[in-house]
Amino acid sequence: MQKDQLRNILSNTYDQPNPPRSLVLLTHQPLALHLRLLLWNCDSECDYTCQHIITLERQSRQPDPEAIVQFHGKWPFTRLWGIQEPCSVLFSLLNLLAHRWGLSRVHDAIPARYPLRRYYLAFGYLGTTSWIFSMLFHTRDFVLTERLDYFAAGASVLYGLFYTPVRIFRLDEPRPAWKRSLLRAWTAVCLALYAAHVAYLTLWSWDYTYNMAANVVVGIVQNTLWSWFSITRYRRLKKPWAAWPGLIVAWLVVAMSLELLDFPPLAGLLDAHSLWHLGTVGPTLWWYT
Repeated sequence: MQKDQLRNILSNTYDQPNPPRSLVLLTHQPLALHLRLLLWNCDSECDYTCQHIITLERQSRQPDPEAIVQFHGKWPFTRLWGIQEPCSVLFSLLNLLAHRWGLSRVHDAIPARYPLRRYYLAFGYLGTTSWIFSMLFHTRDFVLTERLDYFAAGASVLYGLFYTPVRIFRLDEPRPAWKRSLLRAWTAVCLALYAAHVAYLTLWSWDYTYNMAANVVVGIVQNTLWSWFSITRYRRLKKPWAAWPGLIVAWLVVAMSLELLDFPPLAGLLDAHSLWHLGTVGPTLWWYT
């Protein structure tokens, strides 16, 4: 959309002889350097400005202000330094730092000869990668950043499912021999599931409903296993730490339920999705302890 088209559309929308001041500034000033560095251009700047002009106009209608609506399936966030969703970026960074801290603990506290160490490290590296891509996506929503975010998150969630039976049933142990065979088969199954997941989204249909359902199902399976594991260990050992995995899972379920609220961002910044990201920082730190 060109700037003169935007001016005409908004003038007709508001039935005003002149466009709003924010539009005048938009159509007469070049984009700031920090916006251009984050790949904002004429079209995306016009889109952003339109969203906020329309939102402000709807909310200022009297006597009955109208509700905030979504644009392109997303709430109209107030950007900060060119970042589209500042709170989600900040909370993703906190999760990234939590994984980095956890990785340092694994490197320092767990001997290299311990069989499960490599699985802990893989968990940390995948978690770190997924939160990097989450930061990129919430900074600027492009097709590429969206796909990287979704695929990395899917890999992280599916790795959780892969790792859960390895730890619970100690499939990493060399004896008995059937454990090694089962581990190879389970690894192949998980790799095939991830390849099929990516292929479906990439080659068949970029389906948001399917993607969410797939991650929820995988999460439910591993959460159920961890809950069962925690309950049985606690009953046997009577030690508080034996219940930790189940409590961490419960915390994550509560954090994920925030997504169901889906309210317009408070002050244009804080929405349910960003709160979900904030809610996963604590369980991540706890997990590494």
